[in-house]
Amino acid sequence: MAKINVSDEEESTENLPEEPKNEKGGDSGSEEQSQNETEIPLTEMSKDQLIEKISEIQASADANMDSYLRSQAEMENMKKRFQKDKQDLVKYGNETLTKQLLPVADNLEMALDHSKDENSIEALREGVNLTLKGLMNVLEKAGVETVEAVGAPFDPNFHEAVSEQEDDGAEPGTVLRELQKGYVLNQRLIRPAMVIVNKK
Repeated sequence: MAKINVSDEEESTENLPEEPKNEKGGDSGSEEQSQNETEIPLTEMSKDQLIEKISEIQASADANMDSYLRSQAEMENMKKRFQKDKQDLVKYGNETLTKQLLPVADNLEMALDHSKDENSIEALREGVNLTLKGLMNVLEKAGVETVEAVGAPFDPNFHEAVSEQEDDGAEPGTVLRELQKGYVLNQRLIRPAMVIVNKK
């Protein structure tokens, strides 16, 4: 096996000529030269340099205009998509509630079919009662609640007084009778209860 003489290898490396060093480092000289060329004042440029400069500016302007037009087109498309989503939300916003109400309509149809039999009055009453419970369950899931009325103090924010009556057994200003139920949707009044109030 051949042996390597370390001293010989060191001598060979020492005799190699040194690479010239650029004090400014790498290609910085060429970069500075190109920068100096681009920094020539317009008044000192030749005709060819001016034409080249104008071509560069025109190309940059064309690129900017193209980017602007693309952005405008994208914004217009986003606006159209937003409008369509908004229209669909308004159009189909009650889809879930409608689906939940369909069984209620089915129960009413069956109750009407049973009403054709003269001996099914009690069954009809029971069917209508179950249908009403189903409807109220659907409304409750949608955030609908009834307004407390009978026996409660009259509240103009939730009650609409139709008339007044005297009842010594109730406090003045108390709701004596409810003519039509009131409802709130997620704590917002959508219909006041029509009531008769005890005179003060």
